[in-house]
Amino acid sequence: MVNLNFIHLADFKNITRNKKIEAVPAPKKVILPLSQHLGALSEPVVNTGDSVKTGSLIAQAKGFISSNLHSSISGKVIAIEESPHPIIGSSKAIIIESDGQDIKAYLDLAPAKDISGLSKEEIIALIKEAGIVGLGGAAFPLSVKLSPPPAKKIDSLIINGAECEPFLTCDHRLMLEKPKEIILGAELIAKVLGVKDITIGIEENKLDAIESINSSIFLLKASLGFARDRQGSRLKVKALKTRYPQGGEKQLIKTLLNKEVPSGGLPLDIGIVVNNVQTVFAAYEAVYLRKPLYERVITISGSFSNIAKNILVRIGAPIKDVLDYCGMSPKLDIYKIVMGGPMTGVAQSNLNAPVIKGTSGILVLDKKFKLGEKELECIRCSRCIEACPAGLMPCMIGLSSKKERFDIASSYDPFDCIECGSCSFVCPSKIPLIQLIKLAKAKIKTRS
Repeated sequence: MVNLNFIHLADFKNITRNKKIEAVPAPKKVILPLSQHLGALSEPVVNTGDSVKTGSLIAQAKGFISSNLHSSISGKVIAIEESPHPIIGSSKAIIIESDGQDIKAYLDLAPAKDISGLSKEEIIALIKEAGIVGLGGAAFPLSVKLSPPPAKKIDSLIINGAECEPFLTCDHRLMLEKPKEIILGAELIAKVLGVKDITIGIEENKLDAIESINSSIFLLKASLGFARDRQGSRLKVKALKTRYPQGGEKQLIKTLLNKEVPSGGLPLDIGIVVNNVQTVFAAYEAVYLRKPLYERVITISGSFSNIAKNILVRIGAPIKDVLDYCGMSPKLDIYKIVMGGPMTGVAQSNLNAPVIKGTSGILVLDKKFKLGEKELECIRCSRCIEACPAGLMPCMIGLSSKKERFDIASSYDPFDCIECGSCSFVCPSKIPLIQLIKLAKAKIKTRS
């Protein structure tokens, strides 16, 4: 059962919310892991020594749930080997050294004025070819999401602009700077799915983004050609209360449409598809510009406002290179560097690990963010149960996991956990509940 249980966090968004998106110069070297999406690893179609261009296909989707991978710079493939990965530690990757020219494999054309002649199948093919995955963090291949089984009738599309994680403002800035493109991308996806109802959910702490999207909807509806082949489409923006984890897929569906995804199910089981704003922007670029996914917007933030930025960065750029561009200095008293937000992100031990498709931000934190408290025994206070947006009992899953009784843990529906971290955040005993739940899920999966 989906509970609308939320917690209120200091959002720290003022650090970067007014920072316009800066394009980072192409790096001298990129590391492009074959694992940047859910499903099967992509398969290399280049060899060491090959020359590539920016946007060249370098690895092909292998299987139905997989994704293409493209070079983010022009240059030479210098290795295909095991390399640092920011999430799973290490992964086979294609390493490319820049030639300094940034020659593109696709044409830098003005946006196509009329794409109404494209069929649904052609749009899906362009999205698949571009290697687009969910950019909100899940990294599920978009072409698969847009190809539901015939028995699953989709009637609603939700565009997720909540961005509820503290510090992160990359989606916010994109909604301010590229609203028209986001709307056109949403229209493309709606056309593929055959739906008329599009709801864009944005937290009310982003009133300027709500105004930006609404203004663009008005202007586009007034212009000739908008939704010409989808007369009567219903596209609306809904302001959401500012709370965490508002941006969770199931929570967003419950809030916006008052529908529940069944336990163990997916949104498509109840006729809904949810996409992040950066994902639909990437879909726009793939169809209108024929541009592969080789760069994305991320937030650099944390304890040091002098290096905080919203940047358009090439996928595969090493974290160290990105932070050096932002002005990180050895003089900074850094405690931890996290890829992602503070609630769901992953601490980095190797700054040679690259930005990947699912990267939303990099946080540089000082010792003020060090918890320091020693883990204590569970006091049965039930705060984790009250905070859980999925209606679970995190304390019981955690206790079972600690005792290595994964058979008991499985009876508490751990796979319904959205890994938001709310339970760990509210726990007065500082028990790492989210890590224990992740452990339980991994162990149960390997035993099944």
